[in-house]
Amino acid sequence: MKPELLVDFIRELYASTEFIPLHEPFFGDGENKYVNDCLASRFVSSVGKYVDLFEERICAYTGATSAVATVNGTAALHIALLLAGTGPGDLVITQPLTFVATCNAISYLGAQPVFVDIDQKTLGMSPDALQLWLEENVDVVVDKSATSSESQFKAVHKQTGKRVAACVPMHSFGHPCQIDKIISICDTYGIPVVEDSAESLGSYYKGQHTGTFGKLGILSFNGNKTITTGGGGMILTNDEHLGKLAKHITTTAKKPHPWDYEHDMVAYNYRMPNINAALGCGQMELLDGFLEDKRETASRYRDFFAKQNGHCFVDEPRDGKSNFWLNAVLASSPEDRDLLLKVTNGAGVMTRPAWILMNRLEMFKDSACGDLSNASHIASRLVNLPSSVRNT
Repeated sequence: MKPELLVDFIRELYASTEFIPLHEPFFGDGENKYVNDCLASRFVSSVGKYVDLFEERICAYTGATSAVATVNGTAALHIALLLAGTGPGDLVITQPLTFVATCNAISYLGAQPVFVDIDQKTLGMSPDALQLWLEENVDVVVDKSATSSESQFKAVHKQTGKRVAACVPMHSFGHPCQIDKIISICDTYGIPVVEDSAESLGSYYKGQHTGTFGKLGILSFNGNKTITTGGGGMILTNDEHLGKLAKHITTTAKKPHPWDYEHDMVAYNYRMPNINAALGCGQMELLDGFLEDKRETASRYRDFFAKQNGHCFVDEPRDGKSNFWLNAVLASSPEDRDLLLKVTNGAGVMTRPAWILMNRLEMFKDSACGDLSNASHIASRLVNLPSSVRNT
């Protein structure tokens, strides 16, 4: 395929001769109404009705029992891992194809990432790779310190003696991974699962919303996500106790009182401002339309690449319903990928490669790894394509 053909197709798709970004936000009238009301109330910071309303709307949409708004998705993942029991010296299993925030959040807790391979169909963590790494590297022992409500077993890394405290699969680019299989495997080893669902609002696996399968899950509302609050994130859980604790620990652990400022634990100021939540409430009213539009865009890309030799469109996986946050294509070779990136970006059509694999970054290069053949293959060929909402 000549890359110029893709440039022409995308310009026709977006009916534009100007610069075409990878993913830009779209705003309607509702956002103005809610934000202006927030401004008029003067409650623009961490206190106000829109934070509660936004959390309620996310619960209603995803089916989660609790949703706790945070300042960004990284903060949400940091607290989710903390509540799952991750601490200094622990190991956390994740995937190498992910945004750096996943590994940063692990590192904030003094833990270290372990990388297992991804599945070529979902681009998320491979259950087979996870099972193999655990069988070869982990023993299950009785956890004498566990309470009655916790797993009575813990996973211990054979080589270092470190505890494997959590597993963080990601639903890459909005495509659901095989989360039920991952959780089943982790349950055998007493490992809690925290879903990195930052990119997958509006994505479902076997009819259930992503981020609601594990002990906890998180969402992101960065400016380039399907809906945005400018910056923001959300912790999801079906454990009511954890939901209340997440709210408490992200709001500086202040005890409720009309005027006293008493705090009962070391905590975090990770609160989403009310003005950001007001924007999110307006965006939620447009979400269904966004998702319909994005599925139509994906369909157009699918049809285009079906006629091209050697380039494979990344489609939604079996049993999954993807939000198609970022559409992607796998080039026939690394050289073809590089040419595609060069020509499209040179023509004012923004495309991007996958992230550099986490195990290749300086700060994580010494992390334990399984065989990462799939991740290496995908990372050398994947190109993300413009995926903004086109119509309303």
